[in-house]
Amino acid sequence: MRTIIDNLHKAFESRVRLGIMSALVVNETLNFNALKEYLDVTDGNLASHLKALEKVEFVGVDKSFIGRKPNTTYSMTRQGRQAFEEHIAALEKLINSQK
Repeated sequence: MRTIIDNLHKAFESRVRLGIMSALVVNETLNFNALKEYLDVTDGNLASHLKALEKVEFVGVDKSFIGRKPNTTYSMTRQGRQAFEEHIAALEKLINSQK
């Protein structure tokens, strides 16, 4: 028997990962520094959460250089968008079932 919480995805249990996906759902791409500033997290904290989302293929990475400086940008994959939308829909159902 399926329940409302079946569509909650474990990858989004962290507020930082939820924040990353929320930022990427409204921005086609964001660079590392923009995400760091937006979420107000440390480099290491952001990097570990991005790596976890990369591992499950929810976030894509593009590494390039601007002049001599490295620039890493992130985007949401199709698979990531679908999983995130299912997660948000499950949260909404859960909230609305409590009314």
